[in-house]
Amino acid sequence: MYISNLPLNQAYSVSSFYDEMYDGTGAVRGHYERLHERLQRMNAESLERRRRAMNRRMLEEGITYTLYADGQQDALERTIPFDIFPRIIPQHEWLELERGVIQRTKALNRFLYDLYHDQHIINDGIISRKMVVSNRYFRPEMMRLHVPDDIYVTCSGIDLIRDEHGQFFVLEDNLRSPSGFSYLFTTRMMMKRFFHDAYFSCTVAEVEHSLSTFLSALKRIAPRDRANPTVALLTPGKFNSAYFEHTYLAQKMGIELVEGSDLVCIDHKIYARTTTGLKRIDVVYRRIDDDYLDPLAFRPDSVLGVAGLMNAYRAGNVAIANAPGTGVADDKAIYTFVPDMIRYYLNEEPILPNVPTYLLERPDEREYVLERLDRMVVKETSLSGGYGMLIGPSATEEELMRFAENIRMNPSNYIAQPTISLSTAPIMDQGRCVPRHIDLRAFALFGQSVHVIPGGLTRVAMKEGSLVVNSSQGGGCKDTWVLRE
Repeated sequence: MYISNLPLNQAYSVSSFYDEMYDGTGAVRGHYERLHERLQRMNAESLERRRRAMNRRMLEEGITYTLYADGQQDALERTIPFDIFPRIIPQHEWLELERGVIQRTKALNRFLYDLYHDQHIINDGIISRKMVVSNRYFRPEMMRLHVPDDIYVTCSGIDLIRDEHGQFFVLEDNLRSPSGFSYLFTTRMMMKRFFHDAYFSCTVAEVEHSLSTFLSALKRIAPRDRANPTVALLTPGKFNSAYFEHTYLAQKMGIELVEGSDLVCIDHKIYARTTTGLKRIDVVYRRIDDDYLDPLAFRPDSVLGVAGLMNAYRAGNVAIANAPGTGVADDKAIYTFVPDMIRYYLNEEPILPNVPTYLLERPDEREYVLERLDRMVVKETSLSGGYGMLIGPSATEEELMRFAENIRMNPSNYIAQPTISLSTAPIMDQGRCVPRHIDLRAFALFGQSVHVIPGGLTRVAMKEGSLVVNSSQGGGCKDTWVLRE
């Protein structure tokens, strides 16, 4: 149906999807009323001026993301598409999401500790040993290794979606080195500066203090003999797609930004080379994959990591966040067992359900999916960022045939899920107010307790009808406001 009383007085389509701002009758949801009232006072020219001003500021600030096209050497650096209409979550709804993310984070951390120690969950038959030891992210080098405070996942990103009935589901867990923190903070900065009249008309939970919480969580895992620990963010360098985020976090948290060549291991301790000499590093917040961390322990051809880092880690002289080997817990096949982990480790029922998922190594589930491939979303278990995916309803016959062949050849490499009708929210597109599909990345920081940054990052599929929100696939973002009641 179409509604007329919208921002810019334009027709806005509310379909069978759950819309965040409008209900099925076209009425404004209660928690959006103040924002809607403000928008009604604005015209298209005013909003377009603000949008252009935001984009200019993003370029000036260097808020960019690098896209790499398949089969091409050249990369495209651009500002991430940023929508000026915020996504609003009422406090009672957020508190439930927060509880669910905290519960999930605790269970995943308990799983990682168990996996690299006594493996009770395997011995009790909850998860098969084959599924773990054959996982590309399982690290035998981490077996029985002490991890400070037993915290394997200092920072995580839990992706949430809402279906057509308004129910939230967990889509996937990101535990290795989740990205998007910088866009959460910079979108808020932009809204306060360029949309301050709407922002200050609502009682929005602040996010800025979460940066100090992040730093405290990193310092907490430092070696105990270090009274004032030094934290360094290890980046692959300026050609990495998320390099802006690395520089942003290092600057805002006041920590060292280093590449592998800036660090050296001496006597099982890690030092940074500086203009005044060597500086001891106590915590490495790594933004590179396990394979490249240490050429002596993992890939010998890596030039991104630090030779001897794992020996220093084993000796207890440096901490690494997130711990090596955490990727086994955000594998898309292991994802299907997280509700069982919650029951097993916490003796609780899951607060947030998983999306129904089929393990294609199981013959009956495989055949069920293959018969309905054009209605499924198929994901390669070890990939992220929107890569290695098939979205059945929009796939060509050639793509469907290719994925069917790949599934039959390597069924354990894939999982499948029914196509979920992601909720929509209004965005500004070429002077028009139109609906686009969204999800929500909730960020959890595990320090003395688990802190969930209020609101997280709402990601937007900028193309009409698209369900792919990943920035690596051209998706955008918008500020997320949690209302304080």
